[in-house]
Amino acid sequence: MSGEIAAPEGTPAETADAAALGRISRFREETRETRMQIASEAEARYGRKVSWSASIGETRVRFAHLAVPIMTRLRQDERRVLDTLVDSGVARSRSEALAWCVKLVGEHTDAWLNDLRRAMADVDKLRTAGPEL
Repeated sequence: MSGEIAAPEGTPAETADAAALGRISRFREETRETRMQIASEAEARYGRKVSWSASIGETRVRFAHLAVPIMTRLRQDERRVLDTLVDSGVARSRSEALAWCVKLVGEHTDAWLNDLRRAMADVDKLRTAGPEL
């Protein structure tokens, strides 16, 4: 769940990011109990974990997010890409480099991924409408 918080008024441009981070941090602390209660109820009802974030303009902070370990099998050339990202300081680990790559692909192929998700939903509808086995 994500929310937009009002920007601090009268903040000079050079300290706007720091002021935004401070306001988000304060919001996080002030709403902790309420957010935990909402998350517990949502998780019980929907059987899924809830993560939180807040933003002020372009500044966004995630309070809790899930990072689930997965195993991948990559060839040497693919590992070399990840190692280059780590060696250059773009990422701290292969895991972070892979997450960075996935995020980048998602941003640049958003329309295609949305079309693919719609097509998969249509296939699911056709399967449920078909004869029972």
